Amino acid sequence: MLRYTVPSMSCGHCAAAIERAVKGIDPQASVSVDVRAKEVSIRSNVEPARLADAIRGAGYEPQPAA
Repeated sequence: MLRYTVPSMSCGHCAAAIERAVKGIDPQASVSVDVRAKEVSIRSNVEPARLADAIRGAGYEPQPAA
C-alpha cells in the first residue's frame, strides 16, 4: 500500500481527478482518498514513480506520507 500526502487537495473534484489519474495507468488499482486528511492510499502493481507522475499530471504534488 502506497500512501501520499497531497497538500493542495481541497475538495471532491480534486479527489476525483487524482483517482482518475491513477486509474488511467492502472484500472485495477484500489484508490482511497481522504480529502480532509489530504491523503491518498493506493494499492497497485504499478511502480510508485509512475503513480506519483500520474498524480502530478493531474495537477497535484504528491509527497510520501510519513
